[in-house]
Amino acid sequence: MKRKFWNWIKNQDESGAVMRTLFLNGEISDETWYGDEVTPKLFKDELESGSGPISVWINSPGGDVFAAAQIYNMLMNYPYDVTVKIDGLAASAASVIAMAGTTVEMSPVAMMMIHNPATIAIGDSEEMKKAVKMLDEVKESIMNAYEIKTGLARDKISKLMDAESWFNAKKAVELGFADKILFAEGQEGVTGGEIEDDIKVGAVMFSRQAVTNSMLSKLIPPKQKTEKRTPVDQLEKRLSLLSH
Repeated sequence: MKRKFWNWIKNQDESGAVMRTLFLNGEISDETWYGDEVTPKLFKDELESGSGPISVWINSPGGDVFAAAQIYNMLMNYPYDVTVKIDGLAASAASVIAMAGTTVEMSPVAMMMIHNPATIAIGDSEEMKKAVKMLDEVKESIMNAYEIKTGLARDKISKLMDAESWFNAKKAVELGFADKILFAEGQEGVTGGEIEDDIKVGAVMFSRQAVTNSMLSKLIPPKQKTEKRTPVDQLEKRLSLLSH
């Protein structure tokens, strides 16, 4: 079996009770999870090998959404409290796993990102239609996890995913994707914000879509925008020049 993307650590608290901590680092799954049926069973066996509350530290850019869904289900089904702690990044599929936390805590310097699922499809138009339908269904399933945790309306969650939205810790708490900020004991949480109010002191959200649109508006001269659209190859050349 290839390198696992998770690791269990056991510690004892002051009373002598054993505390279990799960670390999820790096890409979720790659080909390991589905290379055979060993890996999902191994994860489940390790999860159920002990009892009592667990902590789950996440620092991951995401990965396979179906592997993340299985881990989410296992954590949701675990009969004890699950405290998720995001210390760096919980992006894409990793953000789905984070939603399984009884309590979700984020480091003040951590980020969370949610977006639409993506895939690679090869074939004729019918195959492309199947791929689109599949992605729509996957998005609906992901939205279920976000909705259960945040209580946000599905259309608002959908718009956040469309925009590939990034949240800092305060914004994640404000929107309900997290419950509290790590290392900030005694401070009141940020609650009750509206999604449309994206610019707040200390509670920042931005979208890749908005940044891209802003960049393109600066690349394309005003006169050209009114007359015709710039060919893709020209835009790519301009973006390439900017990156050097």
